[in-house]
Amino acid sequence: MTFGVTRPQIDTTKPHPARIYDYLLGGKDNYPVDQEVGAALPEETRGNAGRNRAFMHRAAAWLAKKGVDQFLDIGSGIPTQPNLHEIVQAIAPEARIVYADNDPTVRHHAAALLASATEGVVGFIHADVRQPAAIMERAAEQLDFERPVALSLLALLHFLPDNEDPYGVVRTLVDVLPSGSFLILSHGTADQHPEWEGRIEAAYKKGAIPLRLRTRSEVEPFFDGLELVSPGVVFAAEWYREEPAPAPERSGFYVGLAEVP
Repeated sequence: MTFGVTRPQIDTTKPHPARIYDYLLGGKDNYPVDQEVGAALPEETRGNAGRNRAFMHRAAAWLAKKGVDQFLDIGSGIPTQPNLHEIVQAIAPEARIVYADNDPTVRHHAAALLASATEGVVGFIHADVRQPAAIMERAAEQLDFERPVALSLLALLHFLPDNEDPYGVVRTLVDVLPSGSFLILSHGTADQHPEWEGRIEAAYKKGAIPLRLRTRSEVEPFFDGLELVSPGVVFAAEWYREEPAPAPERSGFYVGLAEVP
């Protein structure tokens, strides 16, 4: 079952993070304004986007195998196969997945690309993470918050500058989750790329997109009050649960998965 998708108006004159990310992943659902920003980024950001995506696949599969069958993916981006619901429903066909994003392009493509397994549900909410209470209220129409939910915030929070209180946004979202729920999070960083000093921010600034890369010590507080799953807060290429991590690769993302006590 798929629900909640209507045709939106798309502004192709302004770049959007979801479409830039699609460009970095090699997708086709982006426009010249998005390509201009993406082309100004260091070439390695393409690999970093792929490693972040691979982390999502591993984390979602691990949770589905543990029996988690409800997922809320905020800042979901343009559907890229395999998407989160495909990973999860291949393991748990009855799983319910709700995506949320503020880019009309994402909503436009959702109808065609977010096809659910017949036993489960896949839905989409056109909403902004800056209104976390509203997102959770709408998500509750399709998810049962009396049972565990996996909340996914991937490659999103670095687009919230400090004055938009990203830590408070996460707390508002997590506070709705029942015990046994999980937070899956990834966040942009230049800790392994000191040569990029200011370059990433400058590329996004030209597109009028605020960007706040954060250090490990700034990412860890997003998990305050939660129980981090091993290996903790690490670079995207280092997060493995069911198999040994391969040879280290540089990464532009910190990632982590934590349980709500």
